Amino acid sequence: MSLPFDLPKASNSVARLGDPSGLWPAEEPAHDQLKVPAGQKILVVDDDIPLGKFLTRELKRRHFSVEVRHDGEAACANIEQSNCDLVILDLNLPKMSGMAVIKQIRPSHPRLPILVLTARNRTEDMVSALEQGADDCLIKPFSFLELLARVRCLLRRNSTSATVVNASKVGNLTINRDEHWVMRGERRIDLTAREFTLLEYLMNNVGKPVSRATLMREVWNIAIDSTSNIVDVYMKYLRDKIDSSEEVKLIRTVRGVGYVLSND
Repeated sequence: MSLPFDLPKASNSVARLGDPSGLWPAEEPAHDQLKVPAGQKILVVDDDIPLGKFLTRELKRRHFSVEVRHDGEAACANIEQSNCDLVILDLNLPKMSGMAVIKQIRPSHPRLPILVLTARNRTEDMVSALEQGADDCLIKPFSFLELLARVRCLLRRNSTSATVVNASKVGNLTINRDEHWVMRGERRIDLTAREFTLLEYLMNNVGKPVSRATLMREVWNIAIDSTSNIVDVYMKYLRDKIDSSEEVKLIRTVRGVGYVLSND
């Protein structure tokens, strides 16, 4: 039977009773276990029951609190009824797809890290998940240690972002990170989750030109794809909402480099 995750080589593993694969994932360096606080709650959403049990066992060994749900409706109910620090979400779910789950929970939980698991390896599918509001994607089969590294990275990023000043201003443009709103003067601007993240990154680098490759990596969490114009498309969306009716344009193109947010 093919498993949706990769197990380490036998020479680096120890056989354990009760493990359906007969192998235990190799230990990561002990110092890495200290990079995020222990006890953070992870919700695993996957209809693959053996995979859910495997992830539960291994994440608990790393001192995470773990809950598992096997369909999209149950996942949404869990997220609304209890606080979790991160969601590991399969896209192919009964009752409600993973994409639908993201779309439903994002407006009320804009900062909840979502790591998508998918057997779809097309760039278009991963970009679609990221556009809906996922923070990262991992293709099945996957290495558990890679999943663990991505989980810790997302949790660190979320913890760090919570310490950032919750409101910033450039000219008459104001962004509030905690309450997830944007104003241009007296005008309220409605942004999608991806547009907000893009503006937030530009705001965090105000006055500094940012390349398309950097935006693809930092906002979409994927390597630059020379055939994709997704950065330019979303930048147009953002400009239309922020600058189109304003005399002073804050988002500018830096020829040969990328984009900059500036009031100069």
